[in-house]
Amino acid sequence: MAGVSGAEREPLGSLTQRGARGERSCRACSSVRVTHIVMELTDGSLVDFTSCLDCEERTWEQDGEVLTVDTVLHKTRRPDR
Repeated sequence: MAGVSGAEREPLGSLTQRGARGERSCRACSSVRVTHIVMELTDGSLVDFTSCLDCEERTWEQDGEVLTVDTVLHKTRRPDR
């Protein structure tokens, strides 16, 4: 991923190996059965995406602030050519 050095990356977790899971949990139901990835959006900003396997909640966060879906969609639009 551009802009993130190897030293800054979190180790990959695992849904099947409890000890390898990160400390993330779902904001809606508190489940630890979540998928978490850091994404670089089209505008170059980094966001944390978390998807819950239990309640299907999906959140995008940037600098600790939860982003609305509209905000994420705006950040992923390509500039007009």
